[in-house]
Amino acid sequence: DLKLGKKVNEGKTKEVYELPDIPGCVLMQSKDQITAGNAARKDRMEGKAAISNTTTSCVFQLLQEAGIKTAFVRKQSDTAFIAAHCEMIPIEWVCRRIATGSFLKRNPGVKEGYKFYPPKIEMFYKDDAANDPQWSEEQLIEAKFCFAGLTIGQTEVDIMARSTQAIFEILEKSWQPQNCTLVDLKIEFGVNILTKEIVLADVIDNDSWRLWPSGDRSQQKDKQSYRDLKEVTPEALQMVKRNFEWVAERVELLLKTKSQGRVVVLMGSPSDLSHCEKIKKACATFGIPCELRVTSAHKGPDETLRIKAEYEGDGIPTVFVAVAGRSNGLGPVMSGNTAYPVVNCPPLSADWGTQDVWSSLRLPSGLGCPTTLSPEGAAQFAAQIFGLNNHLVWAKLRSNMLNTWISLKQADKKLRECTL
Repeated sequence: DLKLGKKVNEGKTKEVYELPDIPGCVLMQSKDQITAGNAARKDRMEGKAAISNTTTSCVFQLLQEAGIKTAFVRKQSDTAFIAAHCEMIPIEWVCRRIATGSFLKRNPGVKEGYKFYPPKIEMFYKDDAANDPQWSEEQLIEAKFCFAGLTIGQTEVDIMARSTQAIFEILEKSWQPQNCTLVDLKIEFGVNILTKEIVLADVIDNDSWRLWPSGDRSQQKDKQSYRDLKEVTPEALQMVKRNFEWVAERVELLLKTKSQGRVVVLMGSPSDLSHCEKIKKACATFGIPCELRVTSAHKGPDETLRIKAEYEGDGIPTVFVAVAGRSNGLGPVMSGNTAYPVVNCPPLSADWGTQDVWSSLRLPSGLGCPTTLSPEGAAQFAAQIFGLNNHLVWAKLRSNMLNTWISLKQADKKLRECTL
């Protein structure tokens, strides 16, 4: 029921409309059209708009919840979503894990299946007439593009390149629980006209990647199955549509995980509550449940072991965090009596800080109980453990790494501008 304004843009597979009632936003309307070779091949595929919209909405929701800055606002209908209005940067960023497709034509001698570690980043200038030529970083910088008041220089190019790799790795990790290999990915960035910052924009649907179940190209479920058609028949289009539907059904599973986990913080005294609440707050940023308990390994060892057994008995993977100062027996006692991970996070006092730390570091033989002084660090340690089997937690960790790097990059740019 949105009031549509003028058409801002129209591409091969979508239309973009202004939204007068939602300043700074546009409606991205998908079409029932599938193309290949810069529209040299073009066909109507009924239902594709809804399939593409579902895929894009789920992928952008996953990335946004992980912490990636995107233009996506919300899914509006079966075939459209609302996005922040961006001035698009005319570059397609491609990230490859496996060599295939056009890369093999441009790099004779490289066999299909060659794997890139780290993933390989390429960029292509969007120009249908010139068949989207590959560009170098230097060409992009020398183009001196300016969108929404932001000039695209070295800092912006670096941010897009680093973001492309992070986005690929998050999606790659998210498809692995379904035994699907993300081979490569094509994305675009824009400059938000309100915030003036670079964000992931446009769409990410089944036209944007190669996806091979079980790592087997013969089972490909992406648009390559359409590109490979020798002849487009109604039967062949139905096969392609079934592939797209297969992806749309499973892409919703990217927002879920079968793996559970929790952090249990054991504090030796209720006076340590404020320290422990920082751990709980940091756990929440990774989507990890956290419980706080009070127990003393010195004054009530039987109760400490009873609490330990309580969390071992229900089958939920658990990381224990021991918060105890002075003589820290809590962490070592827990570590010596459970196979679950235990990390010390002692609260430091002004007078006895050094001794508090040593009481956590100096452990009896046979114990593996690391120590971190930062409450946020203890939560991150637990998240890294759970992230091994939980792609949603891993995505937040990966996004945090990216956002920290971007913050430093932007701070350096601002400092240099002030100096100049």
